[in-house]
Order: sequence, then C-alpha cells, then structure tokens
Amino acid sequence: METRNFIAPSQETFSRLDLVIRREMTELSRSTVQRLIEEGRVTVNGQPERASLKLKGGEDVCVIVPAPVPAEPMAEEIPLEILHEDADLVVINKPAGMVVHQGAGNSSGTLVNALLGHCHDLSGIGGELRPGIVHRIDKDTSGILVAAKNDRAHQGLAEQFRLHTVKRVYRAIVFGGPLEESGRIESEIGRHPVDRKKMSSTARHGKRAVTRWKVLTRYPRLTFLELRLETGRTHQIRVHLSEKGHQLVGDEVYGGGSRLAGITDSRLKKLILDLNRQALHAMTLGFIHPVDGRYLEFTTPLPDDMQRILDYLEKS
Repeated sequence: METRNFIAPSQETFSRLDLVIRREMTELSRSTVQRLIEEGRVTVNGQPERASLKLKGGEDVCVIVPAPVPAEPMAEEIPLEILHEDADLVVINKPAGMVVHQGAGNSSGTLVNALLGHCHDLSGIGGELRPGIVHRIDKDTSGILVAAKNDRAHQGLAEQFRLHTVKRVYRAIVFGGPLEESGRIESEIGRHPVDRKKMSSTARHGKRAVTRWKVLTRYPRLTFLELRLETGRTHQIRVHLSEKGHQLVGDEVYGGGSRLAGITDSRLKKLILDLNRQALHAMTLGFIHPVDGRYLEFTTPLPDDMQRILDYLEKS
C-alpha cells in the first residue's frame, strides 16, 4: 500500500478533485482515480469527498493506493516468443490458435495466462496484478501484440491506439485479386444484424473502419496482400476483404471455406486445409514508448504455415 499526501496547487479557477489528482499522480489512470475516490481512499482535509468536488488550492489531499491484488486469471508456464521487454511493457509474437483474453470456453491457455506466468515485475493495472492488453488479435491470426506492465504504460499505449497513431501492418493471402494495385477501404463496422458471431458493414450502429491495401504478388486464383490499419475494429480486415469479394484463405467464418472449391490443384488445396485458420499475420507494430518516448518498431517473418503456401505458389 502507498499513501500520498500533497497540497492542492493554487489556481485561478476551481478544479475538480479527480483532475487535480491526475495532474499530481500521473502514473494513475482516470479509471483508477475514480475507483479510489469511490472506495473512500481519497480524503480532502481529512474527509472523504466526491470526484466532482471543486478545489481552489491549499487543500490537504491524501490518496491511499492499495497494493495490487492478484487478477482472476491464473499464471501459467506457457512458452512465449518475446520480441522486446522492459520495466513498462512487453512485445510478443502471438502464435495462431492462442486466445488473447479469457472468455467462454477459454479459461486457460490464453495470452494473459502466459504473461502472468512470464512477467514477475507487474506493478498493476487498475489496481489488479495483471498485464494491460490495449489491443487484440483474433485467436486464429498470428503476429505482434504489445502489453503494458503498469498503469502509466497502459494509459500511454491506449491513447496511441485511440488516436490511431500506431503503425500496424499485416500480410494476408486472399482468394481472387483486386483489379488495382493498391487502394483504401472505408466503412462502418459493427455487429452483424443476423449472425452475432460476425461483424459487418451493414450493422445499424457501426464504427468507422479504414484499411489500406497493396498487392505484393499475384498468383492464379490467389493474391498476397499487405494491409495497413488506420483503425482497429474487431475483424476489420476480415470484413473489409470478404465484402470486397477477396476472402482470406482459410477464413471459414467470412466465406473463405466456400472459395476452396475453386482450387483444383490438390497439393495447394491440402496446404490450405493444413493451414486450419485464416491466412492473416500481424507483421509489423510501431509505437512511441509510453514512458521514455522512444519510437519502437518490430517486424516478424511470416509463420511457416503461410510461407509454405507462398513457396508452393512460387514454384508452380
């Protein structure tokens, strides 16, 4: 437990208690400050107060920050490919098949379980001893993720993702081929109006989604694409490509399975079936370190299952 006392700084106009604490204790997120006030762990001149209390300056503010408590997910010793790690964050190359968060039917074996087993210097996110996941990759998509180890890093990374300033580059193998060499897809994506497991541009209440794409290599019936995310909506790439008629190879949910019938090459068909997932890889991630201000960028090669398909296409 940590106790912090400070005198509210003098100011020309009144300022809310929660905003004053945020300015004085920058390592705490807005939600953490709100929670501490609601739990009665903040006093002004010895009395618990509400977040909206207006301070003029000179008040004695005391903030009690309890020690982080263990998060609900259990730590598990699961091998991880760590691309970078420091006191504030960790960058991972997630394999296909690994779920990021716990959920229905996924109580163990997730990335969060693995990070709890790997990271022994977590200082807490929102008062819980857990890694801060600021973005996700679908279970059957491989590639790079960054997780925060403390509130300050979590807040800084989340803000970059909110402002869409993070560099996110994917590689994909799709059916068919666009007529142009590059382009931009923009739509509003939300929950599918009929199939609740899918996302769609026909949703009544969608959010703006923008994907830039570029052809890397054209093959008979298939195309190798590079994609850059301007936004990061759930299933964004899968929705945008499928609605343009270029479903991801192996993507059963968004129509990739039905396109397999058009592949007559038995060897290629077997390679696609062996993939057993959508051919999508989060290849590059670039962002500003939320604590020391450095620009960090990481790139990983295509996983073997996708590379085998490309190698075969090159030889055919």
